[in-house]
Amino acid sequence: MKRLPESELEIMMVIWGYDRPVNRMEIEERLKKNVAAPTILSFLNRLETKGFVSVEKIGKVNWYTPLVKEEEYLQKESRNILRKMYRNSLKNFVSALYDGEGLSSEEIEELETFIQKMRPDTQTGQEHR
Repeated sequence: MKRLPESELEIMMVIWGYDRPVNRMEIEERLKKNVAAPTILSFLNRLETKGFVSVEKIGKVNWYTPLVKEEEYLQKESRNILRKMYRNSLKNFVSALYDGEGLSSEEIEELETFIQKMRPDTQTGQEHR
């Protein structure tokens, strides 16, 4: 799976926000900045070429359906960032996010709960989930 440039990722975030196929006009309405229709179509064409969306033409309108799940893409990107920028250290990553600000009690509790869920069961060797 290829890493998406920011402009294409913005389009995918809009598409992922729908629970059905979406057309260019709907994408354009939800974009946070004004982007010309031909530019959006160009991004959609690239996304189709990269295998991120499928296109179905109904009448005169193209409908775009995601082929890659949002969670799948974000998980892969997160792993790449962790590996490349933080030398695979979750501690370094969290430290960079909160450097100088500290964590709230709720954030610490949330992290502890997450760690408990991910900790292998000492008897079975399986992760708690």
